Amino acid sequence: MTDLVHLACPKCLAANRVPAARVGEDPKCGKCGAALLDGAPAELGEEQFEQFVARTEMPVLVDFWAPWCGPCRAMAPHFERAAKSLKARVRLVKVNTEDAPGLAARYGIRAIPTLVLFKNGTEAKRMSGALDAGALERWAA
Repeated sequence: MTDLVHLACPKCLAANRVPAARVGEDPKCGKCGAALLDGAPAELGEEQFEQFVARTEMPVLVDFWAPWCGPCRAMAPHFERAAKSLKARVRLVKVNTEDAPGLAARYGIRAIPTLVLFKNGTEAKRMSGALDAGALERWAA
């Protein structure tokens, strides 16, 4: 039997089963056709976040940020580079705390940027502060 990895679509939130051996082959959503692992951080709001994290078996690294935050803006290109490098191993997500204050409150975000790594839908670790791409990749591993 083939090992399957469950991945949520960042566009329609459909749960997709992808053979583990094919995760690196740019899988597409069976419902809407969107790329499941396009190498770019998915931007999620309050409505999508919980379902996305719960339906994604791959670790999910979340950057809680705000547009007015200088360190957040400085880290953004590094987060994008890390998303490309980690695309077959960790799903990177950005949550704008200005647009999703309920999520920020629920997860106790007191400083930004704050990175939270979810494994199997549960918070595994967190840290506050900006990191470069290499440090992000090492921290997420």
